[in-house]
Amino acid sequence: MVSRGSHNLYTSRFHTRKLSPSIITFYTILIFGFSIFVFFFYVRNTIIDEDQPHPLLSQQSLSHQVPELPMYDEKLWDPPFSHGLHQCVKPTARYKGAQGVDRYLTVRSNGGLNQMRTGISDMVAVAHIMNATLVIPQLDKRSFWQDSSVFSDIFDELHFIESLKGDIKIVRELPKNLEGAPRARKHFTSWAGVGYYEEVARLWNDYQVIHVAKSDSRLANNDLPLDIQRLRCRAMYQALRFSPPIEDLGKRLVDRLRSRWGRYIALHLRYEKDMLSFTGCAYGLTDAESEELRVLRESTNYWKVKKINATEQRIGGFCPLTPKEVGVFLLALGFPPSTPIYIAAGEIYGGNTHLSELSSRFPNLVFKEHLATPEELKAFTNHASQNAAVDYIISIESDVFVPSYSGNMARAVEGHRRFLGHRKTINPDRKGLVEIFDRLETGDLKEGEPLSHLVQQMHKNREGAPRKRQGSPPGIKGRARFRTEESFYEDPYPECICGSRSKLERT
Repeated sequence: MVSRGSHNLYTSRFHTRKLSPSIITFYTILIFGFSIFVFFFYVRNTIIDEDQPHPLLSQQSLSHQVPELPMYDEKLWDPPFSHGLHQCVKPTARYKGAQGVDRYLTVRSNGGLNQMRTGISDMVAVAHIMNATLVIPQLDKRSFWQDSSVFSDIFDELHFIESLKGDIKIVRELPKNLEGAPRARKHFTSWAGVGYYEEVARLWNDYQVIHVAKSDSRLANNDLPLDIQRLRCRAMYQALRFSPPIEDLGKRLVDRLRSRWGRYIALHLRYEKDMLSFTGCAYGLTDAESEELRVLRESTNYWKVKKINATEQRIGGFCPLTPKEVGVFLLALGFPPSTPIYIAAGEIYGGNTHLSELSSRFPNLVFKEHLATPEELKAFTNHASQNAAVDYIISIESDVFVPSYSGNMARAVEGHRRFLGHRKTINPDRKGLVEIFDRLETGDLKEGEPLSHLVQQMHKNREGAPRKRQGSPPGIKGRARFRTEESFYEDPYPECICGSRSKLERT
């Protein structure tokens, strides 16, 4: 046993002992050699790992750059192969613009935003056919949404006039000397051809002004001259640019979506009061909600059908998908719950009661109110068409667009995305999905791999890939076939979308 005194003596001698030069040299060489070893080890591992994610980059720093970033499966987001197709809207060498001397066409556009947009584009073509001057159209203020906006509130009026000056003459209002002049008031025939409007042009013998009471679906979808079809595209996709305040806000919100999440789905969730009432769809609603919608339908004069069998509507695929059905559908396609989904829609019927059935599956639901400040949205309050225009911009720019119903907005967005390069648009097969959803309800089918396989197989050819516009179903004759043809604005191929060797492109 070592005493306390002997221990102190030992340590004292150790500290007072000097190291020899040879020992100092030895330790110096040892430290230098160790330093060289560490240096080469670090360089080696840096070279090996230079293409790998840095292990010291924390999840916190990653989430600061792109919060809540979902894991992306490229197959879900990649656009369909476009086969080299591209937009082509230039007129042919035979084309001549309309003069419109002392002949004026006034128009009252009817419906919501996209019904008015397609109708105005038709009226541009009709004015050209009839060699008329188009007066800036009056917008619908009597539809369900009761929007008081005028043309210049929604569209860039000067751009509209200037961009079409080689096609037709457009003026903001009638000349003063014609304001009180007699005018022909005309309901143009739906889905009419060029010959019809050449006959109607005889009215110029007796009138200088023709007033058109409705603008939607005034031209046929097919069998029109190439130059007329391309004029419709120039009007729809180039001339009808939104007003600067709408364009600016729409682009800012797209930038905010991308800076926060990167990629996103735009979901046109047509689960709004007017659509459910109009279609008579009551699946998933309470008895009180169903009754409220029935009363609205029967009291709306311009909705022709009052008695509707809700069950038959759903089985036939004529109902918008419910928020719950949309959630099941997107999960089955393979989108992870963290996927950001922008809701392009008006007020969802039933509010959070129904919306929660979607948000429980996809928590990252985003509305304009989440992206914009109250001050930015103030100017759009009580202007449904202006709000719909912002939704339109965000939907056009999305990585994936999914409509829950094939209404005017869905068709217009799909057609525009095709025109811009066949951006991915997933169009749900509502009739086929109803059968699957009913099997889930009865327990005959479970969520997971079996469901995903069925849904993915059903939609592998419904992602916006290039295809020619569809005609009417077989067996339909007479004027009914025009109504059942696919809308020109839903798929402007082949007239406005060409391939590098296309005969249409060389004309």
